[in-house]
Amino acid sequence: MPTSQTITLTEDGLRLDRALVSALPEHSRARLQGLIEEGAVTLNGQVITKVSHRVSAGDEVTLTIPELRAVGLVAQDLDLDVLYEDEDVVVLYKTAGMVVHPSKGHQDGTLVNALMHAVDDLAGIGGEERPGIVHRLDKGTSGVMIVAKRDDAHNALREQFTVHSVDRVYLAVTLGAPSLDAGRIENRLGRAANDRLRFTAVEHDGRKAVTTWKVMERLGPCGLFECRLETGRTHQVRVHLSEMGYPILGDPLYRGRRTAPPPVVALLEGVNHQLLHAWKLAFDHPRTGERLSFERPPPEDFMRVLRGLRAQYAPA
Repeated sequence: MPTSQTITLTEDGLRLDRALVSALPEHSRARLQGLIEEGAVTLNGQVITKVSHRVSAGDEVTLTIPELRAVGLVAQDLDLDVLYEDEDVVVLYKTAGMVVHPSKGHQDGTLVNALMHAVDDLAGIGGEERPGIVHRLDKGTSGVMIVAKRDDAHNALREQFTVHSVDRVYLAVTLGAPSLDAGRIENRLGRAANDRLRFTAVEHDGRKAVTTWKVMERLGPCGLFECRLETGRTHQVRVHLSEMGYPILGDPLYRGRRTAPPPVVALLEGVNHQLLHAWKLAFDHPRTGERLSFERPPPEDFMRVLRGLRAQYAPA
């Protein structure tokens, strides 16, 4: 059923959309603008469809919020490891092999399908019955993710990602490791001209990508990297480490399997994804401002390879 909210404005001269954002912070500005244009807002009993309409203190505004629009997402009872949940956000652990969002090649069995089943109080994003995916992990990457349950939480978290205040730390097992202990990569990433599935550093266009890295262990022909993301571009860590000359083991796109020496290939038996793990995630809660931090160790197949490398190559 549609719901209605009636408020009395206290400020003079604001645009209608800005007045509503100030009075109803639980809704995003884009969402409120859409409702105004759809005729869902009355001002002193008169429907107003112009977002820039000027209001006065004492004006009475009624906002009618329609039911969430179904977008054809199937709720599926899939294994979902929730680390934290409240009325605004869900923090969860995504397994390697799970796709985040339905697409042409993955119509179901995704993280979003699982969330549609597991989350009872999903307030929706932009009037649609869906969770707010703020950031993504590649199918083959495991680790900690945050998802918004409400418009205002979604927008606040997106802003944190934009200004780079979210702390994201990844672990990666690589083929090779540099003599330097730490460094920073800053370039622009775009799709490779000869393979549209891959990304690469480009001179022009592309999007700025920044990764700070350090070598945690050198294990014979391999290394264990810690990578902090200042930006979150598609395949960012995979591309940056590969183009440094240290591809992630098991990576099907960036040379992480076929160039490994036989002892390492043997350790990768049964591993069907890149050994890249979103280890730590910290952010400010979108409503309270409290700094929240989450950490999850890599999955067992990642750790099995790491134990094998340590057993063979770790210094005595």
